[in-house]
Amino acid sequence: MSTIKEQLIENLIKEDKISQRKITIVGVGAVGMACAICILMKDLTDELALVDVAEDKLKGETMDLQHGSLFFHTSKIISGKDYSVSANSQLIIITAGVRQKQGESRLSLVQRNVDIMKSVIPTLVRYSPDCKMLIVSNPVDILTYVVWKLSGLPVTRVIGSGCNLDSARFRYLIGDKLGVHPTSCHGWIIGEHGDSSVPLWSGVNVAGVALKTLDPKLGTDSEKDHWKNIHREVVQSAYEILKLKGYTSWAIGLSVTDLVGSIVKNLRRVHPVTTMVKGFYGIKEEIFLSIPCILGQNGISDIVKVNMNSEEEALFKKSANTLWNVQKDLVF
Repeated sequence: MSTIKEQLIENLIKEDKISQRKITIVGVGAVGMACAICILMKDLTDELALVDVAEDKLKGETMDLQHGSLFFHTSKIISGKDYSVSANSQLIIITAGVRQKQGESRLSLVQRNVDIMKSVIPTLVRYSPDCKMLIVSNPVDILTYVVWKLSGLPVTRVIGSGCNLDSARFRYLIGDKLGVHPTSCHGWIIGEHGDSSVPLWSGVNVAGVALKTLDPKLGTDSEKDHWKNIHREVVQSAYEILKLKGYTSWAIGLSVTDLVGSIVKNLRRVHPVTTMVKGFYGIKEEIFLSIPCILGQNGISDIVKVNMNSEEEALFKKSANTLWNVQKDLVF
């Protein structure tokens, strides 16, 4: 007969297995490490695994994080070049890929990064068949489609970081113009994470006051306060940061951590993330774009169908066509 202590320890071990949260980050470049430190500081994982082909860089980054273990609560940080370190991950974050060059559009990166995904995704899924995958590498919309095709996972469990950051930039710039904190400014950017993204001016509001009711020309060329420049600045901001510091990292790391929190805590918050939009707004192809989605422990549980005006819907379809013209010629 088992002693009380043996029964207690056995039960605790069972409970530990149930509650264990493991996150793997593939790629320890600037974006991957920004994601790592933000996730650790938010206490979103019990075990963090890092994977990269650059062994010295990987070892150095891992040691650097491990030496800071006193200052956060994640008990285990591991790393390796071999994908076996990712085994049994609940969530895998893909940041690996060739870096965007100054002046290079996200779409021009596509085939080079597709080839990387072919060598990475099937092995990761073999070690973590029940995982959710969060794609951050650019061009994120097309690569989310590619990962979905390569992984064999349900579409609800393959999520692109998409326009979550674009929308954060949008809200920041709206708040800056109004003198209001961005959390009190509400607005969405959907479509491609990139040049053809769509600002939903019809839904921009502060405290429920739609700015379109104050100025029906909001976001148009004929509007005198130049609100349309805000979207232009959102699109150009990543290129500007690339020009100034060589890469983007902190804002995307914070944005990804925002998504991770909704998933691992089952918060069911709404985020503009990349998912399959076939069947929405007259789109007939298997295209992945950002639309507002409810995120929880199983990935995307629901899609919020936004009421767009005719101009916004036309721009959304144009964004879909832009991606399809690249996606249809992919080799993978």
